[in-house]
Amino acid sequence: MPVFDTPVMMLILWAVIGYGLGSVPFGLILTRAMGMGDLRKIGSGNIGTTNVLRTGNKGAAALTLLLDGGKGAVAVLLARLFAGEDAAQVAALASFVGHCYPIWLGFKGGKGVATFLGLWLALAWPVGVACCLSWLAGAAVTRISSMGALVAAASSTFWLVFLGYGTGFALGIVLTLMVFWRHRANIARLKARTEPKIGQKSA
Repeated sequence: MPVFDTPVMMLILWAVIGYGLGSVPFGLILTRAMGMGDLRKIGSGNIGTTNVLRTGNKGAAALTLLLDGGKGAVAVLLARLFAGEDAAQVAALASFVGHCYPIWLGFKGGKGVATFLGLWLALAWPVGVACCLSWLAGAAVTRISSMGALVAAASSTFWLVFLGYGTGFALGIVLTLMVFWRHRANIARLKARTEPKIGQKSA
């Protein structure tokens, strides 16, 4: 863990800012702006990249991926610039929570994978790159997005230690547990061999 020497009120402020940034539902906004209707009524009902891809609009899915990852990165970079590494980690966690549980949508958000990757790219870019490659490997082998997410999350703490970013280990554990919790329904479908593959419509 980093040394927490930033005043508590400042950390709370960056938690609020991080949550606010993370809670912007870009997938929902983009699909509505592009005339595709309410994303929550399409496919799995999730507001993230994988469900946007189920609309058939690859451009919208790519943009959702970039924006959802970008909001996590921006939260981290701003907090680091104006406060420090401890505030950056607080903002990172808050942005992830914001994406998963946005107040604007009744706390029913996405699963946080793009935001997870974006915040690690900003916190420790070698770890972020390793997590992205882990996601790609898992998804490429199985053709299942959720498997890529689980592989990336599960390997993240290993990459933190292996690449010398041990101060992020506690945050890595928390985020990994949250990713697995958000994917609990996917894990059940993976066990039942009913999880849809990338681009396939959910049942």
